Amino acid sequence: MLALGQQVSSSLSLSLLRNNHGLRKLPQTSLQRLSEIMAGCVSISLLNSLVRRNVIFRNTKCLRKSVVLISRCHGRSLSSSSSSSISAAQADLSSHLAGKTYADLYELSVRDPKTFWGSIAKERLTWTKLFDQVTDCDLSSGKINWFLGGQLNVSVNCLDVHVAKDPDRVALIWEKDEPGTEERITYRELLEMTCRLANTLKSYGIQKGERVAIYMPVSPMAVAAMLACARIGAVHTVVFAGFSSEALAGRIQDAQCKFVITCNQGVRGGRIFDLKSTVDKAVKSCPSVRHVFVAKRTNNSVPMGKLDISLDEVMGGQSPVCAPEPMDSEEMLFMLYTSGSTGKPKGIVHTQAGYLLYVSLTHQYVFDYTPGDVFGCVADIGWITGHSYVVYGPLCNGATSVLFESTPVYPNPGRYWETVQRLRINQFYGAPTAIRLLLKYEENWVKKYDRSSLKTLASVGEPINHEAWEWFHKVVGDGRCPLVDTWWQTETGGVCIAPLPAEPGAEIRPAMAMRPFFGIQPTLLGEKGQIITGNDVSGALCISQPWPGMARTIFGDHQRFVDAYFKPYQGQYFTGDGAYRTEDGYYQITGRMDDVINISGHRLGTAEIEDALDEHPDVPETAVIGIPHEIKGEVPFAFVVLKESATDNQRAVVEDLRHLVATKIAKYAVPDHFLVVKRLPKTRSGKIMRRILRKVAMQDTSNLGDISTLDDPSVVSEIIEAHKHHRSRAAKK
Repeated sequence: MLALGQQVSSSLSLSLLRNNHGLRKLPQTSLQRLSEIMAGCVSISLLNSLVRRNVIFRNTKCLRKSVVLISRCHGRSLSSSSSSSISAAQADLSSHLAGKTYADLYELSVRDPKTFWGSIAKERLTWTKLFDQVTDCDLSSGKINWFLGGQLNVSVNCLDVHVAKDPDRVALIWEKDEPGTEERITYRELLEMTCRLANTLKSYGIQKGERVAIYMPVSPMAVAAMLACARIGAVHTVVFAGFSSEALAGRIQDAQCKFVITCNQGVRGGRIFDLKSTVDKAVKSCPSVRHVFVAKRTNNSVPMGKLDISLDEVMGGQSPVCAPEPMDSEEMLFMLYTSGSTGKPKGIVHTQAGYLLYVSLTHQYVFDYTPGDVFGCVADIGWITGHSYVVYGPLCNGATSVLFESTPVYPNPGRYWETVQRLRINQFYGAPTAIRLLLKYEENWVKKYDRSSLKTLASVGEPINHEAWEWFHKVVGDGRCPLVDTWWQTETGGVCIAPLPAEPGAEIRPAMAMRPFFGIQPTLLGEKGQIITGNDVSGALCISQPWPGMARTIFGDHQRFVDAYFKPYQGQYFTGDGAYRTEDGYYQITGRMDDVINISGHRLGTAEIEDALDEHPDVPETAVIGIPHEIKGEVPFAFVVLKESATDNQRAVVEDLRHLVATKIAKYAVPDHFLVVKRLPKTRSGKIMRRILRKVAMQDTSNLGDISTLDDPSVVSEIIEAHKHHRSRAAKK
């Protein structure tokens, strides 16, 4: 591994940033005078833009104590009074709402959303122009508008306001692939990197509103690319850096991106993989692309063509000062593609103010973030979790956010927990898929590391099964850390249902999302569209009123947006998930509605069967799909992964599983078929590709469709072979 370590380089030389804060390049004498008074405590970039816009500073003789923006800037003050302080507005939702209980706040948020969200937005965000209308929404037509008339810049809220208070606070800890090689990037350094990159983009003609594709591994440069787009008003669409050239090309074509930002290579799990060559293949079918900016993640050279520009070289000659573009609240911030039922990816659009406010608020209250915490979300920035809880939410709150480049098992299954010990992580946010993977290993891989810094554990991406929840809570958290199972979607922008926030001492139930966040009003609906009242009931999970963080449209196809989310249940946002409301009024997500099996008239979510199967101590993971049955209509087919220690005892385990399902759910729910496999077909984000399993189970493997997004496509042939062996054994009986 020494050779690999020698090849890896930083995205951009941090020494360049640390030795040049741009003070020699500022032309205005008034700005120079201000910078002298501020002694470097206020963002030079922000001051530069404010002077240009005639913003007035009050009490200029004592700027070291307090800088209050008036005239064109509203909201959070830029105070440099303490190097460790964070906006006092974060102690309470807002001064208007101070002192209220969780129950009072939630009730107000759904009864009077204008007052609730309006008061928070005024104080929590920094505006260049304050909004004059809180909301104008009509869910039946998919019209969603928040904070109309207002203008702000997201990058200012994520960077400049914190540089003004404490420029040397760590913004990012880049946990690179090799343990112990982490890099820390301060808010000042990240602002300067962002401004240099923003100026680079502008120098090559990128205009406000134009789309930029980002195809990069988790790194400070990738975060800077997102923030640079936000600073100049360009729209970024981040594509996970494991997608194929075909998948990348499809997204570039749909968004009509004119520019792509990528790296020469990526590093993950001890392996180097090419990125530039993937982009080269993709842009051959993307005539809209004018330039490809190539950053260096390794020192290996890659072929450069006529469209290609060395990002590190051109950034080095750019100014670290870039005036932020004032953006209307409802102008596009980013697009993120998610899978659609038709097979064509959907470009989900999120806008400026509402999204930023919502992810900031949920980051603080769902995860119990407090100033000074190190927030460890191990998601890739290519997914909505990375957007909301690696980049925008934590940075808006002035947090220190961890960028995790590696895998849960590199160089060994203790990687997560060694990282927790070394970086002193306070909140750990990961996927149930990874937890289920890790619980297959000895507990010593967890317990050998000091995890006393952990305050909150959280899971994301899919419902977490009971066994994984208990292991995460008891083994990783020693039974002392709240474990919050968060439910949300790309389309919702941020967490919608989770155990926190809640009243002090409120219970947290295992493997249950439980409580709606402020402003979220869940509704359960029946097959005929009727609202299901009362408790101890199940139905289609909808949300009955808009909230600031929700998506605004599908890029280029608003009618598809309306048809997918608002037409199934008129006037409601349809999540596509089913849910159960307990006798106490808590919410349990039961799985996708299209993953519901109808067994002899009984509707049953596959997640419910999987949850029962996963309770077996020798079964870390399962996937259940429905297949046709001439009498029952449908029957469950279970794909089961066993721990290595149980592979010689398959028959006994399967009998145990039959008994578990019969006991936990009902006899009719017991799968007709059990197929033991080594692993399940998963996308690079950890989602199980169930359509593959359905085709295998139905012996329809001649046309499996696109499997390029699988983490390892060879798993498909493994499962097909296992199924053939299973059928041949059954035929001999």
